[in-house]
Amino acid sequence: MKKSVFFGALAAAGLTAGIASAATLDDVKARGVLNCGVNTGLVGFAAPDANGNWSGFDVALCKAVAAAVFGDPSKVKYVPTTGQTRFTALASGEVDVLVRNTTWTFSRDTDLKMDFAGVNYYDGQGFMVHKDSGITSAKELDGASVCIQTGTTTELNLADYFKANGMSYQPIAIDSNAEGEQQYIAGACDAYTTDASGLAATRAAFADPDNHIILPEIISKEPLGPAVRHGDSQWLDIVKWTLYALIAAEEYGVTSANVEELAKGTENPEVNRLLGVEGGLGAMTGLPNDWAVHAIKAGGNYGEIFAATIGESTPIGLARGLNAQWTQGGLLYAMPFR
Repeated sequence: MKKSVFFGALAAAGLTAGIASAATLDDVKARGVLNCGVNTGLVGFAAPDANGNWSGFDVALCKAVAAAVFGDPSKVKYVPTTGQTRFTALASGEVDVLVRNTTWTFSRDTDLKMDFAGVNYYDGQGFMVHKDSGITSAKELDGASVCIQTGTTTELNLADYFKANGMSYQPIAIDSNAEGEQQYIAGACDAYTTDASGLAATRAAFADPDNHIILPEIISKEPLGPAVRHGDSQWLDIVKWTLYALIAAEEYGVTSANVEELAKGTENPEVNRLLGVEGGLGAMTGLPNDWAVHAIKAGGNYGEIFAATIGESTPIGLARGLNAQWTQGGLLYAMPFR
C-alpha cells in the first residue's frame, strides 16, 4: 500500500527468486487467461463470495483488461496476494498485472522494477478506533498500540507521523487485512491504520460498524494503481490505456448501457477513436479496434464501477472526493485518445 514518494530502501522479501521477463500480450493470449494479482479479501475492492466469485473495484479493472484482450471479462484468474507477497508474485511472473491497493512510489517504480499504469484511486492513510475509546483525533494516540500490515509503506508513514508529533506507539504487526480485523476486534490494538478506503471497507464488514470511527486525520498521499513488470512497453500500454478508457468513458458519457450504440458512430471524434469507429488505435497495441468497447461493457465506465463497488450507496460509502473527474474538481484525468 503506500506512500506517494519515498526514497528509503524498501525490503521486498522473496524477490531474490529473480525477476521474470515481463508479461507479453502473446504470453497472456497463449495461456488463454489473465493472471491478476488482487487482495486476499477486502470488501468493495477485491473479495470472493461463498462460491469463489470475485468482485470489487479492483476486480473490475482486472475484468476490463481481460475484456480488452480477449473480448471476454471472465477470462481472469484471481491470485490473492498479501502486502508481503504481492511484489514477489509480480516479479516472478505469477501474475501479469497487480491490481491490489498498491501505492505508486519512487522505490517501487525504480528499485523493484515495476511500471505503474496510472492511478485508479487517490487515497490517504488514516486510523480507525473503537467508538467507546473516546478518541476523536490521531493526536490522542500517544502510547497507543497500532495494528499495521507488514510489507507496506504504512509502516514508514506511521513512524514519520508519530515522530513528527512527538508521540510514541507500539506496533502490532499483521500480515493481512483479515488478520488486522481479527486483532483489532479482539482488542489486541487500540487503533488500526491503513488507507482510508481500506478502513471504510473493513468497517463496513463489521457486525457493528457504528461502534467504530475513522479519525479525521489523513497522514499521507496514497496514489493507488495497477502495476506491471519493467520490460514490455506494449503490455504496459494495454493496461494503462484500458484504465484511461474507463476514465474517459465517464467523462464523455459512454456507459455500459449505451456503448454499443455509440460504437456505431457519434459526432465526437474523441469518442469515435476511443470506441474504434475511426483512427485504428487498437492496432497500435496489438488489440482489435473495439477493445475499449469490450472493456467498458465489462463493468461500465469508471463512475459506474465506483458507484457499484465502493460508492456512497454501498456499505463502503465512499464519496468521490479526489476521485471525481477533473471537470468536477477531482484528479481523474485520462490522456487524449488521438
